Amino acid sequence: MRTMKPELQLSLQFADPRHRALLPRHFVARCIRAALEAPAQITVRIVDADEGRALNKDFRAKDYATNVLTFDYEHSPVVVADLVLCAPVLEAEAQAAGTPLKDHYAHLLVHGALHAQGWDHLKAAQARRMEARETALLAALGVPDPYSPA
Repeated sequence: MRTMKPELQLSLQFADPRHRALLPRHFVARCIRAALEAPAQITVRIVDADEGRALNKDFRAKDYATNVLTFDYEHSPVVVADLVLCAPVLEAEAQAAGTPLKDHYAHLLVHGALHAQGWDHLKAAQARRMEARETALLAALGVPDPYSPA
């Protein structure tokens, strides 16, 4: 029996268009839906290093571009969030890890969607639980475990 995934209203924005062809709407929606446990309204914005750095500095007081920022506004009854992925950071990370860029995007979309629902990894036990959840969700998407040693 097939399990129905919660409804997703997705807005997909490309401030940095370099990976537009790699990230068709159906792929982004599939990755996010895999992680959803409730209906959601999520905006995914792909940004360049300047915008990624500015957002990370303004909202986290960290003066560098990071791979994904999750702005979660509501967890229940509908998850409402913005996920901001920095294209050049994901590109560099994927290349350094020898991981296909599309797989790295899948990982960070799942990771951000979990954050949008209240998952965190600040403490070791939280990190183990979140990484295990990500690994299982990614396996269902056909993406190798991003946490396994190469």
